[in-house]
Amino acid sequence: MDRALIWLSLVGFFLASVTSEPKTKQQNVDIYSFHINSTVTSRYAITVITSRVANSLDESQEVHFQVKIPKNAFISKFRMTIEGKTYDGIVKQKEEAQQQYSQAVSRGQSAGLVSSVGRTLEEFKTSVTVAALSKVTFELTYEELLKRRLGKYELLINAQPTQPVADFKIDVHIHENRGISFLEVKGGLSTNELASAVTTTRSGPESWVKFYPTPEQQKKCEGCGENGLNGDLIIIYDVERSKSEGEVRTSQGYFVHYFAPTDVQRIPKNVVFVIDRSGSMHGRKIEQTRLAMLRILGDLSEDDYFGIITFDSKVDTWNRELLKATQSNVEDAKKFVREITDRGSTDINAAVLEGVEMINRHPREGSASILILLTDGDPTAGETNPTRIQNNIREAIGKKFPLYCLGFGFDVDFDFLEKMALENEGVARRIYEDSDADIQLQGFYEEVATPLLTNVQMKYTGAENVTQTDFSHYYNGSEIVVAGQLTDNNLETFSTEVIAISKKENVKYIDTIATQGRSTGVLSGFENFIERLWAYLTVKQLLGKEQLLKGEKKKAAKKEVLDLSLKYNFVTPLTSMVVTKPQGEETQVAHKPKERGTTQRRGHIQLAGTASISGGITARGGFPSRGRIVNTYQAAPPPPPPPPPPVGGADFAQGFPSRGRIVNTYQAAPDYDYHDYSVFSSSDHHVGQVNGPIFLPTFLPTHPPPTNTAPEASPVRFLIQAQDQSEPLCYDIPASQRLRLLQDPSSDFSMNGELIESGGTGFSQITIHYKTDHMTLSTSGIIFSDGQNAVKFLWNQEPTTHETDSVSLILRNKEMDVSMGNTRVVILLREQDGNSFLWPAVRQRPSTTTLPGLFGKPPVAYTAVTLSHPPKLKIQDQEVQVSKSTATDYSIHSAPRVGCWLVPFQVAMQGELSDFTVSNL
Repeated sequence: MDRALIWLSLVGFFLASVTSEPKTKQQNVDIYSFHINSTVTSRYAITVITSRVANSLDESQEVHFQVKIPKNAFISKFRMTIEGKTYDGIVKQKEEAQQQYSQAVSRGQSAGLVSSVGRTLEEFKTSVTVAALSKVTFELTYEELLKRRLGKYELLINAQPTQPVADFKIDVHIHENRGISFLEVKGGLSTNELASAVTTTRSGPESWVKFYPTPEQQKKCEGCGENGLNGDLIIIYDVERSKSEGEVRTSQGYFVHYFAPTDVQRIPKNVVFVIDRSGSMHGRKIEQTRLAMLRILGDLSEDDYFGIITFDSKVDTWNRELLKATQSNVEDAKKFVREITDRGSTDINAAVLEGVEMINRHPREGSASILILLTDGDPTAGETNPTRIQNNIREAIGKKFPLYCLGFGFDVDFDFLEKMALENEGVARRIYEDSDADIQLQGFYEEVATPLLTNVQMKYTGAENVTQTDFSHYYNGSEIVVAGQLTDNNLETFSTEVIAISKKENVKYIDTIATQGRSTGVLSGFENFIERLWAYLTVKQLLGKEQLLKGEKKKAAKKEVLDLSLKYNFVTPLTSMVVTKPQGEETQVAHKPKERGTTQRRGHIQLAGTASISGGITARGGFPSRGRIVNTYQAAPPPPPPPPPPVGGADFAQGFPSRGRIVNTYQAAPDYDYHDYSVFSSSDHHVGQVNGPIFLPTFLPTHPPPTNTAPEASPVRFLIQAQDQSEPLCYDIPASQRLRLLQDPSSDFSMNGELIESGGTGFSQITIHYKTDHMTLSTSGIIFSDGQNAVKFLWNQEPTTHETDSVSLILRNKEMDVSMGNTRVVILLREQDGNSFLWPAVRQRPSTTTLPGLFGKPPVAYTAVTLSHPPKLKIQDQEVQVSKSTATDYSIHSAPRVGCWLVPFQVAMQGELSDFTVSNL
């Protein structure tokens, strides 16, 4: 073949989110036309993005196409036209494209990516080489079914062409047979001077929105600049609802039924909130949860009954029974909420089961029960096996009411929550760690705050291959959508029946429509939209259902998803789009991601990349199955040093024998020898539990302490927050330094660390001291000693908790959460370019303004010096020349790249580097 290939694939692993900052304008590339055309027919939106680009150089160059699309959409077409020749995409089974993918990776060729961007968008990008003074046209089509939330539909269109475009147009055409009850346009692209570029027209069942900004206007919206438009246009609307039976449309042998009655009394609800208060909820998360709960409690109706459960390793209730939402009860509950504080580990199983029992103890006719779980982490206490937790909760609920799972941030095992919610007729929703997290929590509650019907069953005569027809609840402001195939295209009528339970009685909605001529009013070119809508909805529902199935049923569901994806050209998790390109072009691989998050495999521990223990892990292999202490050691006077321990070879992987016996060995970290070493193995006791003395390694440096002279290795960049400023400061420290990170003389807490010798990343080792407690963390493992007993952890073991009177250790997702006295730090194991390193994050410290150490400084106050070139900041009454730069915030799980002002170390820390170095850790 004389053509190369792009492979566009949706796979189930997580990709890092890309920044939403404006993209850089390509030099000598003219985007002379950029059109977005979206047609919405009965809530089903088909959007086409067309970009026409000219290479204005007299030599060939690479031209990029980069756009953002809604996460809920399926790409259904991608096309490039170059010099009159069109290169179309073909959707294939993912395995069929594996060869091209593997060849591309093995050759080290670049990848076109579809990456997660924030909460609602994904970014698609690719490129092609365009000849001198030639043109290329890119065309991307995606499809989505708009979902009704809180009484409205939202069509989100993003535009970021990277430069002002002479011919820029967004055209939206909405056709709703019942008529449109209201329509408005929002988003950053409708602000400032761009507001005049938006026009709306309504005529009967149709509406048009046009957005035609001039090149000059494209520089003047919120977030816009010299690179042109950068923002969203959001079209919000709802439809007329004259019939309680809903709206039925048929076309070319398919039907769709929209059901959203409004003339129904609200049903009083029984709602229990199960709130995670574990240590990882510290800080803004718990504050925002309290704030959201206070608002939610204020929105309860007096005929509602409610309960509140908080949990860490223990489960507490505001009241053992559901109570009526009287004013006095609500005020009392608000006092309880204000006193929720973070602590301990996470016993999800016990907490949710307590919520189920609370609802079951309070049966109330004519009411609707709802259970809402909010958590930010994995189960680390009590029952920690996800499958057993899911089974326990499914059996306890018994399909009597829905469970809604809210996952706070990206440390949570969202797949676990999603499956648990789906098994119990609920949904899972991610709450993003941001300044509006409390609004997100409240917004979700508002969606389920007003149940109107329960036990909704949709029945159809003369239909087959129908999508989901049973729904536990119908909420005010939402909509139930069912689609299917007609069994006889010659049917003159089609009947629908909806049976449900309202506040006071069983209700029934019956409707019969004429099918002949029902395709009238369908937009030209979109006659098969109901068929495509049915396929889209079927695939979406099967992808969720497939998570709950096993064996042959699971295979059958996946086959049906694959068959539909191939037939309708949808790029889904089971398919790939192969696009031909001109001769000589390298292969590119594009992945449509799930949201980034934890990727730890439960029940599988990988040791040094050479051997693994998988399945049900118990103390026999040295790892407790429910997150207890891994190995316990009894300190004793050290014997003479033994020979170095065996590491590697046929029977060992990182010091662990392949036949399942744990031998307490340690692999020396770079630049250190291990002394005071003993190895034990006993057939009379559980492996890993040692009776008799064992001696911990003593870290003895084999080189003198590093000097303060910067080595040739790359420095390590640190961030320091700014007071009342959005842009933080950043500064560099030479590699291989031993540093005082944080010290609290009043409590005998101290934390020191040594930067990696090669530089550029983070720490090779961190030590923490607290009274008689000592903790050493390296990239290969963790050892904690209380002066008498010691505990060893591996970074990739199952979630584990260890607690004493004044110390709490929680290990999960390659993060060690350490609480000692009134100080809490999290040590994160990071990886970059194949090299591992540690990074500390201080989550809580004494209220003292300043403490010794790099992380003991409060936010720095600065002001920008106006009209200064190069830029200057005024810090501590001193004007300092600075430069705009970026740094990776390793203290956050997602490790975002952030903008910062780069300043000298002495300015940022108000001291010399020697003030922050230590001779020994």
